[in-house]
Amino acid sequence: MNPRVSKVTPLEGYKLRIEFSNGEVGEYDCAPLLEFGVFKELKNVQYFKSVKVVGGTVAWPNEQDICPDTLYLDSVKILAV
Repeated sequence: MNPRVSKVTPLEGYKLRIEFSNGEVGEYDCAPLLEFGVFKELKNVQYFKSVKVVGGTVAWPNEQDICPDTLYLDSVKILAV
């Protein structure tokens, strides 16, 4: 099983800085999701910035979330333990 999300920080350009449970840190680009279904709501920058960690992944108030395995595998790692 891949590590889960322990902390998330929204960044400019619809990116997320994610700290994982194994100590690694990565950046995940949400921009490619913004044209699809429920993720269109993330285009609103204020709404995008309301992201939180819920159950080991990232989620927004209207229940959009991203699979934690996708976040780990597709993020660009910027720090490793």
